[in-house]
Amino acid sequence: MGHIQRGHIYEGKREGKTYFYVRYYVTKIIDGKPERVQVSERLVEKGASVPPEEGGGIYEMKSGKPGKALKLKLEAFMLKINQGQHTATSGDLASDMSIADFWEQRYLPYCEEIVKLTGKPRKKPSTVRGYKQIWNQHFKTHFGKLTLRQYEPRLGTRFLQSLTATQGRNTLKHIRALASSIFSRAVVEERIKMNPWHDVTMPEDAIEPEQTEHYTLEEAEDMISALVDHVDCQLVLALSCFLGLRPGEIAALKWEDFDSESVHIRRSVVRGNVDTPKTRESIAELPLVDDHILIPLELWRQKSGNPKSGWVFPSQNNAPVDLHNLVARVIVPHVNGGETCIRCKKTPKQSGVTWKSLYAGRRGACTLVIERTSKAELAQALLRHKSMSTTLNVYKKAISPEAFRSGLKALAAGYETKA
Repeated sequence: MGHIQRGHIYEGKREGKTYFYVRYYVTKIIDGKPERVQVSERLVEKGASVPPEEGGGIYEMKSGKPGKALKLKLEAFMLKINQGQHTATSGDLASDMSIADFWEQRYLPYCEEIVKLTGKPRKKPSTVRGYKQIWNQHFKTHFGKLTLRQYEPRLGTRFLQSLTATQGRNTLKHIRALASSIFSRAVVEERIKMNPWHDVTMPEDAIEPEQTEHYTLEEAEDMISALVDHVDCQLVLALSCFLGLRPGEIAALKWEDFDSESVHIRRSVVRGNVDTPKTRESIAELPLVDDHILIPLELWRQKSGNPKSGWVFPSQNNAPVDLHNLVARVIVPHVNGGETCIRCKKTPKQSGVTWKSLYAGRRGACTLVIERTSKAELAQALLRHKSMSTTLNVYKKAISPEAFRSGLKALAAGYETKA
């Protein structure tokens, strides 16, 4: 039987809150040899309420020592650690733990950890929010009290199959990806030997997502024309429909990102948080050659007082504009008609176009490039996708009847030339 550990309590801060952490040792295989390694895990928030059934009060330190409730919490935690270590074999040295505890105490802190090299979290806050949503909606009940070692591929396959009536294929892929990531981290920490989700099968009858919408060239031009009294909104639509920028990239633009020939995509904003764009490939320089963009850009620059720096679309608080509000209060009323624009107090007529989304502009930009040039690599460069398959599978919409007819005519003309 190994050494019984008591654990060491200390305080630490994260995201503006103070927590009690426990430090202890585990045995890991390093370079083929077992070594004792010190680790720490979050135990409970300082000052949090103790459940009535456990005596009530709060979790606290008294005279430098754990209070009664905190001491009991520590002892219960260390009991799991010691039991896991005592039952481990030489080939399976790290302690087992419930999947829920691993998620809360190991995986989430790993994702939110600030990397010293970059000064940023390992995962973007928006990514972590998505993870938490999946956990709360799907995994919390499914994993229950199961431990990492108890979980088997058949459980994952059965679970995904049970969701096919309510979730589409894309959602199932996100669920599977997060589960695989959690268990992959457990493999890295040597708590399990293999990731069970590698052998989880996607349901063959999963519902494919509906065809995503896009704007045609004519629809994009009609929408921009409908917003003649709001030049900033014209520019927002132009950057989406003709340059393929994501909404977060549009909102995060600064005047210093523009020069005489290009715009430099350097940042994005998600729910008010300014950060780097979605992927490394998204950071790029895009040429400004289309009058659909150049004209509203120059008009908005003049209307803004010809600034040299600052947000292109500022809010009243001099932060990036909330595009959701701008779309709902100004753009949609002028596109769909029948609603009063909050800014100009007018109730415009229908523009002839039904509002879809800003992302529909990005998809339309991709389709327009492929349709007009037949060069998918040009569309990939414009949208800054790492993989060509993303450009073709996700963003290429059905070719218009006019383009289809023109393409066949060009093909026929080529046959005649060769004859």
